[in-house]
Order: sequence, then structure tokens, then C-alpha cells
Amino acid sequence: MQLMQQQLLPVSQAVAWEALNDIPLLQQCIPGCESLTADGADQYAVAMTAAVGPVRAKFKGKLKIEDRTPPASYRLQFEGQGGAAGHGRGHADVHLEAVGPTSTLLHYTAHASVGGKLAQIGSRLVDMAAQKMASDFFAKFTDALRERHPAPVEAAPQPVSFVERPSLWHRVRDWVRQLFR
Repeated sequence: MQLMQQQLLPVSQAVAWEALNDIPLLQQCIPGCESLTADGADQYAVAMTAAVGPVRAKFKGKLKIEDRTPPASYRLQFEGQGGAAGHGRGHADVHLEAVGPTSTLLHYTAHASVGGKLAQIGSRLVDMAAQKMASDFFAKFTDALRERHPAPVEAAPQPVSFVERPSLWHRVRDWVRQLFR
């Protein structure tokens, strides 16, 4: 399975990089994530519940961050066991691209393979479940970023005084009055 996606984030590249390395934030945003705990340098133990079609299981696995290039990219290696439901492994390449002072385009490509019952239910259901998990993650992640870093409120435009600059209506009215004097 291969999944490619882009997501526009409402923060600068530096803030997006910081958030992508904030483990409590990631745990909060990953659908079904029950725990994400450090298990060495750039390695984490993961426990989560996931449903793929009719198969629902608790997965325990490992997540490793590799090839860090702050603040632009990294690779996530992952593997997980879901008991009788099966297993999965793969990697995701994450790349950040600044598109403005307060917006960043996140690109990622994920490659995964599954085995056991997960492989038996068909790649279409597995792909749909992966797409839904990714969409749910990015919706939560983007909301969390907006909550942490609200957009500045722009100042309201100042009203134009009619004394300084009369409107067209006022100029026409004054012209008509002068005609009938």
C-alpha cells in the first residue's frame, strides 16, 4: 500500500516542525492511540486500537524517527502486531515546505504492508482505513495547531469621515442644491 498526501498547516515551518516532534501532541492526534512512550533515542513504543473493515484489534508496536533534517524532513519507520488480527510494517517520509510566513505545506508518502487477517480482508479496505486514519490525524493536528497558535486578528479598517471625503451621494446632493438656489 502506498499513500501520498499533502496538508496545508496554518503555522510557520519552524512551528510545524516543533509540533511534529511533540510526542504528547502526536499521541493526542493519532486516532486510537492509547500510548506513545519513549523507548530509546528517537524510538517509541506505541499502543493503539484500530479497525480495518470488520477487523478491530489492539496493536502494539514500535515507531522510529530516522533521517532527521530539521526543520524540513524525517522518516518514520513503524511496525506493529495485532495478535490474531495480523501485523503491519512500513515507513512514512515527511517533508515540510514553507509557503508563507504563517503557512506550511506538509507532504508525506507512506508505504505499508500488512499480514494475517488484515491481508485477507483486501487491500481496498486496508487502503480506505489508512486514508481515514490519515485524514482524522491531520484534522486533529491542524485543529491543535490553530488552538496553540491562533491567527492574529487584523485591525478593522478605519471609517472614512464624510467631512474629509464626501461620498458621491453627498457631492451630487450638494450640486443639485446649488442648481436650485
